[in-house]
Amino acid sequence: MEQEERLQKIETKLAYLEDFLNRLQDDAVERNSRLDSLFTEHRAIKSKILQISEDLEEYPDRRPPHY
Repeated sequence: MEQEERLQKIETKLAYLEDFLNRLQDDAVERNSRLDSLFTEHRAIKSKILQISEDLEEYPDRRPPHY
């Protein structure tokens, strides 16, 4: 009877561990997806800032239209 109780406890712990690993894996997949989105957004923002910066470098050399 003692072996059966031990086996029952081991199976219960295994079931909890399997559930925990599945939830952990789902969480990791979701976080990776969010990270991919953030990296894409970061690249787009960086590109836009560089473009604006390059455009602004041209303006100091120009005279205002009222001169």
